[in-house]
Amino acid sequence: MNSMNLEAERGLELIGRAIRMAGYQNARSSVANKHSKGQNLPIEIQTKVGFQQSDSLIVRHELSDGIDFDCVGNVLTTDRTKQNLTFQRFLVDRQSGLSKGAKANGGSLVCQSLDRQGRLQNTTLMNGINSLVIDELNHHVSHKQRAFKVQLNMTDGANVQRKFERIFTTRNLP
Repeated sequence: MNSMNLEAERGLELIGRAIRMAGYQNARSSVANKHSKGQNLPIEIQTKVGFQQSDSLIVRHELSDGIDFDCVGNVLTTDRTKQNLTFQRFLVDRQSGLSKGAKANGGSLVCQSLDRQGRLQNTTLMNGINSLVIDELNHHVSHKQRAFKVQLNMTDGANVQRKFERIFTTRNLP
């Protein structure tokens, strides 16, 4: 059970890091109208789109002057952006590596990010995820800072069903 706790903490920390970076704008950036016409929103939640009606989280931000990483540890550079924005999406998909008829012990937490050619790449972060649920807590209070409750429901496929939950806030929304 300890390994399940570690996996959950790792997954939640990656999601939380992305939420905190959402909407970051580099002060020296010359990109105009980055978020115009509703395109390329800094943070988006898509509800009930994944495995077992799991939610999906999309996060975009500009590169900082420091070293930024995507959800799998790749250093983010301009070649890993589209329209000068990074892209990360967290979702739960059917467990990878299983044949069609095989019984799945939950789904896989997947991170989508951009490769060096700016193409979408999928990376499985962990298996044994029943669902990912993301709720915005203060959606009517302020658009500058938003809070999200992120819940990972995990299973070992037999007896253990655990819910892991954390609250994260954005820091950089325009």
